[in-house]
Amino acid sequence: MRVLTKKDVQAVYSMKDAIADDKIALAAYSKGDATVPLRTNIDVKPDNGQSLYMPGYAAGKEPALGVKIVSVYPNNIDKGLPSVPATMVSLNPKTGIVSAIIDGTYLTQLRTGALQGAATDLMANPDAKVATLIGTGGQAPTQLEAMLNVRQLTRVYVSDIDKDRAAKFAQDMTGRFGKQFKVEILPAVDLQKAIRASDIITSVTTSKQATFDAADVKPGAHINGIGAYTPQMHEIPAELVKQADIVIFDTMDGVLAEAGDMISPLKNGLVSKDQYSGELGQLINGDIKGRDSHDQITLFKAVGTAVLDVVVAEKILQAAAKADKGTTIDL
Repeated sequence: MRVLTKKDVQAVYSMKDAIADDKIALAAYSKGDATVPLRTNIDVKPDNGQSLYMPGYAAGKEPALGVKIVSVYPNNIDKGLPSVPATMVSLNPKTGIVSAIIDGTYLTQLRTGALQGAATDLMANPDAKVATLIGTGGQAPTQLEAMLNVRQLTRVYVSDIDKDRAAKFAQDMTGRFGKQFKVEILPAVDLQKAIRASDIITSVTTSKQATFDAADVKPGAHINGIGAYTPQMHEIPAELVKQADIVIFDTMDGVLAEAGDMISPLKNGLVSKDQYSGELGQLINGDIKGRDSHDQITLFKAVGTAVLDVVVAEKILQAAAKADKGTTIDL
């Protein structure tokens, strides 16, 4: 069994790798070649905690099997511990024996950034140059990295409800990605102007209200809704859902069960279900059509799925084994 830390993963596996493997995972899911049972949630009331178990299996030429364990313990902050620790357990699909334990927090950030990167790669205009990133939390760096990997952006605006945090994030990301991608990363002093200038808009927040105005979105823009994952969260404007020419999800069942910003427009009669085009895996498989005009507004909404975790974890394990990275132990 191989134990892999964040540094181990970063040494052998890139964002480009993750984007490619997310596409493989979603294609398998939409073909029906993946088994993703409902998440199991266990409340630990005496300690104000919750433990979540997300298993998945992907069949095919390179099968993947595993379970991601995520705990939500708000009181951990008082103990100097992570409030949302996560661990990925990979199993050998041919034997059922545990083959790896991987830093689940970084794995989640990586595969979620890559998910948006895959959608942006397949749906945004090829000549996109300006983007806006809304939200600067734990998912934000990989969201930015993914956009930079799939489009030659010259400028990215960063927005957050905390202006100082947005400025600090822009400064930090300039140091990390500025020279590598030849991109200007700036805090969005005026979000309305930033949105109006943007070819790509990525919102990664848990906001219960829209994080930008649909009226400011220009023709040809591509929008990613990545953060909101409960029926109470609505980071994408309902008017934009109606306005978009193409609306694609990571998983149809997941989004329509969990994402408030896609459920509410449907319930309120603002859109009909047939206006939701399908899944990104269906686009990859050629079962549905994507953008066919420069001026179309495209929208991608994601809530995540365990098939991404198991496939990316298996690919990380293969790369780590080849490079002999991590710590190998026998139980």
